[in-house]
Amino acid sequence: MSKKARSPEQQTDRLFATERQPDDFRFDAAVARVFPDMIRRSVPGYTTIIPMIEVITEQYAQPGSNCYDLGCSLGASTLAMRHGIAFEDCLLVGVDNSKAMVERCEHYIALDDHPLPVSLRCEDIQQTELVNASVTTLNFTLQFVPPAQRSNLLSNIARATLPGGVLILSEKIRFDSEDEQAIQTRLHHEFKRANGYSDLEISQKRSAIEQVLIPETLDAHKQRLKDAGFNRVLVWYQCFNFVSMLAIKAD
Repeated sequence: MSKKARSPEQQTDRLFATERQPDDFRFDAAVARVFPDMIRRSVPGYTTIIPMIEVITEQYAQPGSNCYDLGCSLGASTLAMRHGIAFEDCLLVGVDNSKAMVERCEHYIALDDHPLPVSLRCEDIQQTELVNASVTTLNFTLQFVPPAQRSNLLSNIARATLPGGVLILSEKIRFDSEDEQAIQTRLHHEFKRANGYSDLEISQKRSAIEQVLIPETLDAHKQRLKDAGFNRVLVWYQCFNFVSMLAIKAD
């Protein structure tokens, strides 16, 4: 196997295991090295969502269309989409603004045996030209876009989406009820503890990410998607305070 085809080294997530100066969370090289372990142990249902993205893509990808994974990170959802696309004339595009993520994603794409080409772009997803789209994925990506800029991004996606096309949107959400918010947050933290994270790691990660990951309510997401131009919005998966939605553009 060539050097290019070797799998990148993956490390156990210990980024917040010792006391550190508070700083905003960044998708830098350190995060990229531990990202598969981090997201598996931090996001309830992630290991279910990824293979279901393949199933959904298989149902909605259209011949001669473009499919986009916006905020592709290391390419887990990109690869799921790749295996769900049955048409050789589709173009699959993965976009991320982290150079460290895209460089490692290239290796995972090279290791995969599916023949459909994948175009990777290191750029801001808000600047990506979107056209002729049948399936677009925002898998835990929108939550890192400033709230004031989210409507414009979703409107761009909706305008580019073909009739019968879809957007798969996975997000961490918050709840209007303080009681439900407290329960769901506690259950999420217990999930992390069950996956080996200490109270220090949970606390420090929360402090680092709370200024850059801004969750919204499910109702807010649904209304924004409809305002953007999608006709139907449904939740196909939820685990604690993490959901995945399917936004459908009418035929």
